[in-house]
Amino acid sequence: MSGESTKKEKVAISVPNDDEDEAELARMGYKQELKRELSLLQNFGVSFSIISIITGIPSLFSYGLNTGGPAVMVWGWIIVSCMTMLVGLAMAEICSAHPTSGGPYYWAAMLANPESAPLGSWITGWFNLLGQVAITTGISFACATFLSTVAEFGTSFVPNSKDHDRHICRCIGLINTFGVHLLKYLNNVSIWWHFLGTTSLVIAILARAPKHQSANFVFCTFIDGTGVNGNEGHAYVCIIGILMAQYTLTAKMTEETHNAAMAGSIGIIMALGVSAILGWFLILGLLFSIQNLETTISSPTGEPVAQIFLDTVGEKGAIVLMVIVIGAMYFCGTFSVTSNSRMMFAFARDGGIPGHKFFRKVDAKRGNPVRTVWLACTLSFCLALPSLGSSVAFSAATSIATIGLYISYGIPIALRVIYRERFVRGPFHLGAFSMPVAIGAVTWIAFISIAFILPQANPVNSQTFNYSIVCVGIVVLYSVGFWLISARNWFSGPIRQISAEEMGVSKTLESEMSDDKRAKSS
Repeated sequence: MSGESTKKEKVAISVPNDDEDEAELARMGYKQELKRELSLLQNFGVSFSIISIITGIPSLFSYGLNTGGPAVMVWGWIIVSCMTMLVGLAMAEICSAHPTSGGPYYWAAMLANPESAPLGSWITGWFNLLGQVAITTGISFACATFLSTVAEFGTSFVPNSKDHDRHICRCIGLINTFGVHLLKYLNNVSIWWHFLGTTSLVIAILARAPKHQSANFVFCTFIDGTGVNGNEGHAYVCIIGILMAQYTLTAKMTEETHNAAMAGSIGIIMALGVSAILGWFLILGLLFSIQNLETTISSPTGEPVAQIFLDTVGEKGAIVLMVIVIGAMYFCGTFSVTSNSRMMFAFARDGGIPGHKFFRKVDAKRGNPVRTVWLACTLSFCLALPSLGSSVAFSAATSIATIGLYISYGIPIALRVIYRERFVRGPFHLGAFSMPVAIGAVTWIAFISIAFILPQANPVNSQTFNYSIVCVGIVVLYSVGFWLISARNWFSGPIRQISAEEMGVSKTLESEMSDDKRAKSS
């Protein structure tokens, strides 16, 4: 008996990390279909690139200046960063316990009781899909808008944002089609592009600015460009003014990570922390470099950030800085589609979307869900069409992305609180802080889900109406209605595709991993 025990111990120790990752998926009932080629640094890079402060802040800088101005932008960023870190920590703990590309909708099924698991998984999946598509829409639209803006510098050329958006979606789709082996190199470039690009951009505008705004202007100036007046209106504007920060600070991870149970969780936390610091640095740099507030807000370029570049470094310098921003947006869009397509693949793998038998296929040569890559690009482009030429519709699209993603994060976190006895910790856990952090995260998500469907301008009419409530309402009606009519009869949540033995993973390793998890949770 002792010899047999020693033999088992040696087998468990000698299994490589890739086999442990594969065994973990097998324990959850999944085949390892996507290639695991992302290290901890690269997983951080994917999350960091999708957060992309140099995408979110410039694209919603005009919104920020009109809904609260510098004071709300600066202090709102700090508040949102702290509260989003609570969400990130709660997500990271769950991700460590259940590391799969299904993400939140898989977590909802595992954390709920067996009777309500399919419904929780179904609702979470559709909100996550809405948020994923909408955030890709916001990124590609912003990239097209900034590309159109820089194309007008020093020329009489009149660009078409619609054409640019279509071409950007097509290029992003082509890159994602080539497989993870190419994306990991772009990922490395993206990390340095964001770090060095953000730093050099801020240094350039601060160094070349003819004058700088005062600290009082940056930290204390409140601007209400929404048409809401009175003291109550100030509080209202502050609430809706945090959209820029909350939209920017999002994070994702994928199944293709080595040692995903730990690397995915740490990648989320690292990306949020670094983005929070760099984002505040970028906001301060832009605000201090404003030369004329009225000219910046009503810039003929249509983009206050572009006007700041022109006023500080001149036309040629502005082109360089715009290229840095556009490049970051393109990287962000590329990895957003990577994340988006993996979520759609995982949902299709479990029969959750129409045409799932078609979309669940993985390209045998590249180990890549090519069909969901192009589904993600197509849906994102279609959702962008109402936003073209309308800043109000664009901010509504960013609200949709924020609400969809954070509700899909909030449901499994809430289930983790409600059914705490069912939760088995992974390698990353918060110990005694686990429940307070989770409750704080759910409370914040409930708050922003209400705040971001509120009107963003007054008076409310067809041009200023916040369409996010319509899109969110459609998802609620479809997901709940279709569930009651049909899906409850056949959707059972994540499908256990295999047993550990079918994967060639020893039951000894599987049981030892489960025992290890139970030991860590006690």
